[in-house]
Amino acid sequence: MTLGRRKDKLDDVDVNSPLQALRQALEAVREAEGRLRGAVDAAREAGHTWSEIGDVLGTTRQAAFQRFGRPIDPRTGAPMNAMLLPGAAEAAVALFVNLAEGNWEEVRRGFDAKVAEALPDAASVAATWAALAGRYGRYEQRMGEPLSYQLGDYTVVDIPLRFEVGEQVGRVSFSPDGKVAGLFVLPPEAS
Repeated sequence: MTLGRRKDKLDDVDVNSPLQALRQALEAVREAEGRLRGAVDAAREAGHTWSEIGDVLGTTRQAAFQRFGRPIDPRTGAPMNAMLLPGAAEAAVALFVNLAEGNWEEVRRGFDAKVAEALPDAASVAATWAALAGRYGRYEQRMGEPLSYQLGDYTVVDIPLRFEVGEQVGRVSFSPDGKVAGLFVLPPEAS
């Protein structure tokens, strides 16, 4: 038996490396998320309200429902969470990263016609970001975990964003074809 570090034959990553620790932490988070979802399902089956569940989770009833609920589309009978646009959370994060880095044209690249009309050029995107800085202070380059949910035909992604005055919520709405149909920064109580 050798002490110290060894290589994992499958992926040639040192099992004592920070990347391996990251993989293990991610797996633990996924397992905990599964247990949390199961506990929420059990609470709902036992008759507890979304308000009660939100209280336990330290959030609102709407946020608890958006994260754990399984709404059914009344038009089709299909679960609405199954209709989430793949990659929407990653696209929303990239959009806010581009905003923070001043990549105004890159921000505009995915706009639908209506949003492109409201923000017709890079200067209008920059002016909007500057207006947010005037209201919330400097963006502190910190984002929380994105939350994706279905709202009618749209996939909506809410991302906690840290500004000087505190946390705000970045919201991006995606149309079914993946275009940005809405872009907002809201105070937490408005989300």
